[in-house]
Amino acid sequence: MTGALRRWLERRRHGHGPHAALFAPPPPGEWVAIDLETTGLDPRRDAILALAAVPGQGNRLKLSERLDVVVRSDSPRITEAIRHHRLRPDDVAAGVALDEALDRLLALIGSRPLVGYCIGFDLAMLDRALRPRLGFGLPNPRIDVQRSFAAWRRRSHPELEPDLRFEAIARALDLPMPDRHTALGDAVVAGLMHIRLQQGRPA
Repeated sequence: MTGALRRWLERRRHGHGPHAALFAPPPPGEWVAIDLETTGLDPRRDAILALAAVPGQGNRLKLSERLDVVVRSDSPRITEAIRHHRLRPDDVAAGVALDEALDRLLALIGSRPLVGYCIGFDLAMLDRALRPRLGFGLPNPRIDVQRSFAAWRRRSHPELEPDLRFEAIARALDLPMPDRHTALGDAVVAGLMHIRLQQGRPA
């Protein structure tokens, strides 16, 4: 079953239930940039260490409404990951429970489109945690800035193979990268990438 078909079936099954707000039409012009930091790149076995979400409207980010949480974890794969993501063992030990982090995320995003870099991985991680609780994964429209950039680059320079690494896209769009490899830092940059690409005039 394709992801689009699964989301359609879940919308029919759950669209009028207790979580109907997630299936409502999204507010015009609004979206949310998200990013996760995890213990690895395998959605089947890795754990979420941090998550961030920054609402956007049109061409601006609403940083005052951001969500930025560290998630408590006892994953055996945590040691190398926390060093990479600039976390300390004490940060993770004092983090919030995953269920609380997910509840706060759902309350923030509502039905708005989700924006991110290689967002399919982040959503796979979230869906693995949400399906046992809700009976469905996130139904929100999703916008992958890597794909958006690739489409723009191929239109503007069809003779060149685009460099689709996060850092390369940020450079091409003349964006700073503060706090790289933190959930909030990467969510903010992904949101700014989306704004630049929506404007249709990247640097």
